[in-house]
Amino acid sequence: MSAASIVLLAVTLRRAAELVLARHNTSRLVARGAQEAAPGHYPFVVLLHAAWLGALWIYGRDQPVDAIAAGGYGILQLLRIWTMASLGARWTTRIMVLPGQPLVASGPYRFLSHPNYVVVAAEIALLPLALHLPRLALTFSVLNALVLAVRIRAEDRALAACASDTTTASP
Repeated sequence: MSAASIVLLAVTLRRAAELVLARHNTSRLVARGAQEAAPGHYPFVVLLHAAWLGALWIYGRDQPVDAIAAGGYGILQLLRIWTMASLGARWTTRIMVLPGQPLVASGPYRFLSHPNYVVVAAEIALLPLALHLPRLALTFSVLNALVLAVRIRAEDRALAACASDTTTASP
């Protein structure tokens, strides 16, 4: 098995584990009264990430691995874990709004409104570069930017509505 295949296997397994965690957290949030905001774009998020990973397997599995780019990708995983840990049981791949709950303002959320999307955007660019696939990095970075433009607007609207509900509901 090539080094690239080992890297891709690790990324695939981690992403699969994240989907299991996201589904678990989503179910728990729904049980607590959370609602999904703007679900219409979610299939595009799933398609984008599946196509990205599939393209990496097709074109990158036998490529040499650039150690510096792969190391950068590894550092991104620490930022991903920090982001996920900061959200805790509220982390999911969907936009879930839990009325009456304050926005998370700890961890990387002290510095950025959407640290997870920064990590994802960097991952989508960096992993193909680690496998010497610059066109793939560019193509999926542009597609991801388009999806994130829709997603971030939808999430900001949903969180703003939730925050105003919390503010007006407080004595």
